[in-house]
Amino acid sequence: MLIETSRREWLRSAAYGVGGFAVGGMMPGGGWLGVPQANAASFVDPLAAKQPHFPAKVKSVIWLHMDGAPSTLDLYDYKPELERLAGQDIPASFLEGIKTSTQGGVGKLFVSNKRSWKQYGESGAWFSDLLPNLAQHADKLTFVKSSVTVGATHDISILKLNTGDLSPGRPSLGAWVAYALGAANPDLPPYVVLYGGQREPRAGSVNWSSGFLPAVYQGTAFRPGAQPILHQAPPELIGLEQQRESLDLLHRLNDLRSAARPDDSELAARTNSYDLAYRMEATAPEAVDLSKETEATKALYGLDNEATVNMGTVLLRARRLVERNVRFVHVVSGPINALGQGDDASWDAHRALERNHGNHARAIDKPVAGLLADLQSRGLLDDTLVVWTSEFGRTPYGQSGDGRDHNPWGYTQWLAGGGLKHGLTYGRTDELGLKTVENPVDTYDLHATVLQLLGLDHLKTIYLRAGRAERPTVVYGKVVNDILA
Repeated sequence: MLIETSRREWLRSAAYGVGGFAVGGMMPGGGWLGVPQANAASFVDPLAAKQPHFPAKVKSVIWLHMDGAPSTLDLYDYKPELERLAGQDIPASFLEGIKTSTQGGVGKLFVSNKRSWKQYGESGAWFSDLLPNLAQHADKLTFVKSSVTVGATHDISILKLNTGDLSPGRPSLGAWVAYALGAANPDLPPYVVLYGGQREPRAGSVNWSSGFLPAVYQGTAFRPGAQPILHQAPPELIGLEQQRESLDLLHRLNDLRSAARPDDSELAARTNSYDLAYRMEATAPEAVDLSKETEATKALYGLDNEATVNMGTVLLRARRLVERNVRFVHVVSGPINALGQGDDASWDAHRALERNHGNHARAIDKPVAGLLADLQSRGLLDDTLVVWTSEFGRTPYGQSGDGRDHNPWGYTQWLAGGGLKHGLTYGRTDELGLKTVENPVDTYDLHATVLQLLGLDHLKTIYLRAGRAERPTVVYGKVVNDILA
């Protein structure tokens, strides 16, 4: 059984301060079970590539988390009846069976007087005026307009979105992917987190944690700037040749110890981590270096505009990472203002929805559309799954006069890329957009479907923890086969 080496322990012991990535084997009391090509009886490189359960439809996932929960009633889910009844009380029949208030009570039905709607593409998908660029890709998208979740506070529902649980401690979806499939590129981590702004997203690293899985599988945060991983650059007086010589010496010393203790898998894991960190000193900065991208590509993502440069930079980096075979890229939409504070720190529009959503939609519309166009032009979209997610939606009734409350009962998410029925709308909410009334899709179902497209059966993706067989979807989840090609 392999012994876990934690990220913090490895960072403390790393000779040259190369940070942000760790490696380990199996935790005490834990083991591989039901994951392809795993062998807990002897040391296995925990990041070695593994075969999926069955042929995969996609190789990589770009998970777009719209932090703060946009009102999909103002983006994709057109409701003529809501427009007709705007300003009136919501009929009591629509409120049956749900807890209605998380913040400010149930207000009047609310519609922005600036909103206009059109249908796009052969699919006739509805888009509001907030997303004119993304609307041009309507026929690439697979809408799930019947999303549901549990909880109606951001931290709880964000945890469920990313980890499947309402409290910290379980692995994120990206960590499960890294555990089950390993790294396709030996010089980069299989699970990378990208975000803009000067601060970590809400709740921070708990949302890309490896939970009870070995720490090696947690997301590696690539921060803005030329050095994406903190403390990765070596001291000025130590060159790559000196580092290589030091690592070679460690190898020779470790080989002597390994000969005397052949079952010491922790030592082999440490040696592996040093080598990977050494390789990443060159590969990680290069992977997010946009200097060699053409001006046309930069413009496609909106890098030539102050409003879109933040998200555009993040998404162009995401494309470069999946191009380099990173398995799972977790993108968190960033704040509008530089400090990441105030009313526009996220999509959380309890008031001033028109200003908030106008600013955030302007920031993401062109970059997300550019990502889809760029992936397609490079032949990557068929091998990549792009998922637009949020922790919940927002209510059709107003709050604070010009905002919306949280809505876990019915909202829209979408997917694009390989293995999907494109131009499809699956499920629906009621006539006002409050509750799902057809084909509900829970977070667990979304996770099971993403894993299915990666060639993983969520029921067979198992980690043995203290005698309990744990899986990504806990004891829930079903694949949404109706959206799969």
